[in-house]
Amino acid sequence: MSKEEITRRFTYAAPTDVTRPQHEAINTLFLEVAIHLDEILPEGREKSLVLTKLQECRMWSQAAIATAKETP
Repeated sequence: MSKEEITRRFTYAAPTDVTRPQHEAINTLFLEVAIHLDEILPEGREKSLVLTKLQECRMWSQAAIATAKETP
């Protein structure tokens, strides 16, 4: 792995005017899904895992935006 790639992965990328709406859209989407799943799934370990994995998906989605070499 190149030093540039390592630096890109480990450097904080503050939201910009271009990426802020993308981050907000991701947050809104995952929040809506989480609320809906919380309402329809029975309590238990599986529900907890679903919500944990959803948090993980949200985090990786945000990271994909933040660390993109070029933002769409």
